[in-house]
Amino acid sequence: MPSKSLKLLVGVFVVGAIMIAVGVVVFNPFTWSILLLGEEENTLEEEIEEVPPVPEVKTIGVSVEGRAIEVYSFGQGDKHLLFIGGVHGGYEWNSSLLAFMMIDYFTENKDLIPAGVKVSIIPVANPDGLFKVVGTGGRFTALDVLGPDDGTGRGRFNANNVDLNRNFDCKWQPESTWRSKVVSAGTAPFSEPEAKAIRDFVLATKPSAVVSWHSQSNAVYAAECGAGISAGTMALMNTYSGAAGYQAVTSFDHYEITGDMEGWLSNIGIPAVTVELTTHETVEWTKNLAGVKAVLELYR
Repeated sequence: MPSKSLKLLVGVFVVGAIMIAVGVVVFNPFTWSILLLGEEENTLEEEIEEVPPVPEVKTIGVSVEGRAIEVYSFGQGDKHLLFIGGVHGGYEWNSSLLAFMMIDYFTENKDLIPAGVKVSIIPVANPDGLFKVVGTGGRFTALDVLGPDDGTGRGRFNANNVDLNRNFDCKWQPESTWRSKVVSAGTAPFSEPEAKAIRDFVLATKPSAVVSWHSQSNAVYAAECGAGISAGTMALMNTYSGAAGYQAVTSFDHYEITGDMEGWLSNIGIPAVTVELTTHETVEWTKNLAGVKAVLELYR
């Protein structure tokens, strides 16, 4: 059986070893540098998480069938430019494809957005209509498209069979016209959730100007709602059309339109234009990028 002196010696040795180990951990600069570095990394991670993503993506509403309507935003500033694609869903799917291409371009080239300017893009204003043609209400490629229009305007209307570009508060009527056809404009201005989402976003953010992509007239149309074309709208139309090479048109006179989105924007004092691509299948990337860049310079 160990003697008391041996037990005491072992106890002293154990206590000494523990104190040495604690001293190494507590007083060793290397140990503290590791600990501090870990804290610094955690702090950096927290700071990185607080930086807004590029782009900033928000859901501003949902469609009749519950699909998200999203807006992608870049930059910060008092001047706010809004671009909208896909109001007519799958019937004008190329307008949404162009919008997604613009989103990708500015994600990679965010420094091209001037200081003091915020750019927002709603790529799909009618996700249910887009779904009917490409099988999704969000990102897609041209390979997803079911085929050329069959003459019925497949995917143009929302799930309530309402033409969203007749559902805004500009000379609204319950029925309106598309080509030679009578189309539903809803039960009241903004009766449709998609139109409400755009209205609420516009009223909340008060954009300096709005460009809406459509197809297929190969022109840029100035918006108005019976009170004449504003100087801001004229400048926007001439800037985009001049840079992109589209014809500038001050009045759409092919047939009567009531309840259009751009007219409503003009009516509440926001310069707005409709950019009509040349066909339903092309995005005319180079032309439209030039038009967008020219608008950025206009509002720099």
